[in-house]
Amino acid sequence: FGSSAISIQLPIGKEENFQGIVDLIEMRAVIYKKSGEGKPVFKEQEIPQDMKEEAESYRKELVEAVAEFDDEILMKYLDGETLTNQEIASLLKQGIKESKIVPILCGSATMNLGIELLLDFIGEYLPSPSEMPPVTVKNVKTSSEELIENTIDSSFSAFVFKTVADPYVGNLTYFRVYSGKLPEDSNIYNSSKSADNKVGKIYKMQGKNQRSISEVYAGDIAAVAKLKNTVTGDTLCDKDNPVLFEKIEYPEPIMLLAISPKTKGDEDKLSTALSKIIDEDPTVKIYRDEDTGESILAGMGESHLEVIIDTMESKFGVEVEKSTPKVGYKETIRKNIKVEGKYKKQSGGRGQYGHCWLELEPKSRGEGFEFVDKIVGGVIPRQYRPAVEKGVIGAMKKGILAGYPTVDIKATVYDGSYHPVDSSEMAFKVAGSMAFKKGAVEANPVLLEPIMDIEVIVPKEYMGDIIGDLNSKRGKIMGMEESSSGKQAIKAKIPQAEIFKYAIDLRSITQGRGTFSLKFSHYEEVPAN
Repeated sequence: FGSSAISIQLPIGKEENFQGIVDLIEMRAVIYKKSGEGKPVFKEQEIPQDMKEEAESYRKELVEAVAEFDDEILMKYLDGETLTNQEIASLLKQGIKESKIVPILCGSATMNLGIELLLDFIGEYLPSPSEMPPVTVKNVKTSSEELIENTIDSSFSAFVFKTVADPYVGNLTYFRVYSGKLPEDSNIYNSSKSADNKVGKIYKMQGKNQRSISEVYAGDIAAVAKLKNTVTGDTLCDKDNPVLFEKIEYPEPIMLLAISPKTKGDEDKLSTALSKIIDEDPTVKIYRDEDTGESILAGMGESHLEVIIDTMESKFGVEVEKSTPKVGYKETIRKNIKVEGKYKKQSGGRGQYGHCWLELEPKSRGEGFEFVDKIVGGVIPRQYRPAVEKGVIGAMKKGILAGYPTVDIKATVYDGSYHPVDSSEMAFKVAGSMAFKKGAVEANPVLLEPIMDIEVIVPKEYMGDIIGDLNSKRGKIMGMEESSSGKQAIKAKIPQAEIFKYAIDLRSITQGRGTFSLKFSHYEEVPAN
């Protein structure tokens, strides 16, 4: 958020010693203590002496930020006058409403500290839906953009921001109403799927409890059950006035786990559970790694994946084994080789005979496999030559170094022989396989590892530590630049084997202030050491 992010509170203590909050608007401290029932109760008091200087510094940043929204107040501040708490609060509301200020508050959900203050702040400082400017949507009929007003008099429109598999009422669809109103037992249109739906009961969600209501209006958040073909990110609206909200662009997952059911008979249950979880959370991905054969669960971090695993066990009754994914290594060759493959089996009756000569050549990274037929004169009949190729491809699936797939090779069949009775497609397939395996051993084979493009965005003060950490992980720094948020972006190439748990390392180095993204780049040779 860059310079628009402004601290409204400061924590007193940290981690297990977190015990209170400094309010920078009122310039007071709130100290928490446990009551006799074990619940936290708070007491207002003066700001601790050892934090007064820090609080004054952050208060000055807050005042400077809000003063810019009013020329008279700005002149008053520049003339050295002190702004009142009421003036600061009023301008802060304005800055938040205009999206020019992103307020930073603190608290701990696990310790139940600061939550009441957060809710009070939301109620007092964040704008109500009716105060917000019109929302830009796409008119489905005209394919043009238009503005919709946040009023109950407009046509109904809502955005689905969450879907949950509820054990009692089925799938629950959570939505935020942007315009108009929706009564229970009415028809709505899913413009994202071009599908009609019938709404039964409408629920107000209060924690885990559901309260049935008769109608929802612009600005409301509610849920309905059993909507068909509706997922997170869809638009619900009036069919006569169909609109589309802009889809949310979700970040790519950055942490991976290999998972499998603890009980073999639970494969179907695991598949069902994952399907429902993905419907609920679009930042989760599940796929099968073709190179390693593992089922990979991808999420936004360690805690995110732990929550998903816990959900599978508690909600869907599926226990899973989890581990760090295997690296999808590959193999290739480094020099040209000519090699013979002969399969001969003749012991009475019809035998088997296949014979070929291959030239194996390395190709550039990423060019894949190429098979060339240079047979002249019919030394291998045309109908048997594709079998040679099949034999080579079959042998490449399991390399000779460590059993990883072999890639980036050109195989040319240029000579051989056949038997008019004993030759067959199977015999030439075996001959091709034999030739490749023999040649791969002699062609200086090498192991390849996947290299990833990584971009790490951190505050400037962590640049040195991040670069040092990437270098220690065999990373190659490709460049550095200032990001759009004012932080530093470090771009590098790094072996996949080194970054399966990078989210944990980055959080530790930057105290949670860094982010990163990954995408596959290429394969390159694994260093000899």
